[in-house]
Amino acid sequence: MNEIIWQCKPFKELTNEELYQIFRLRISVFVVEQNCPYQDADGKDLKSLHVTGKQNGELIAYTRIVLPGVSYKEISIGRVVTSTEARRTGAGKILMKKTMEFIKKEFGNVPIRIGAQLYLQKFYESFSFVRQGDEYLEDGIPHIIMLFVPR
Repeated sequence: MNEIIWQCKPFKELTNEELYQIFRLRISVFVVEQNCPYQDADGKDLKSLHVTGKQNGELIAYTRIVLPGVSYKEISIGRVVTSTEARRTGAGKILMKKTMEFIKKEFGNVPIRIGAQLYLQKFYESFSFVRQGDEYLEDGIPHIIMLFVPR
C-alpha cells in the first residue's frame, strides 16, 4: 500500500477537482452504498475545513471539520468516509487521528462534538468520544451524539 498524502484546507482553497472527488466519494458511500437519499450539499462545507487522504492521486479518505456555531457550539467532525478499497486497511483510524491532530494544531485542545452513526460507536470510543443521550434517526439511520473532551 502506497503512502497516503494528508491535507487540510478551507473550502475556498479546494480545487475544482478536489471538490469533485470529495462529493463523488461522499455520494458513493452515503447516498448510493447506504441507500440513503439526502441533501449532501448542506451549506456547511463553506464553513468547514476539509481533510483529505489521497493515495496515488485518488481520494480514499475524507472528513470535514465543521467550525464552532455551525452544527454545534463546539467544533465538529462530519462526513467521515473511506472508499471501499481503503476499508479494513486502517485508513479510517488514521483519518480520525489526522483530523483530530489538525483540530488541535489549528484550534488547540478543544472539545469536539459529533453526530455518529450508531454502529460506529465503538470506533469513536476508541478516540475517547463518549456517548451523550439517546439515539435518534437522521435520514432513516440510527445516530448518537458523542463528545470528546480533551484532558
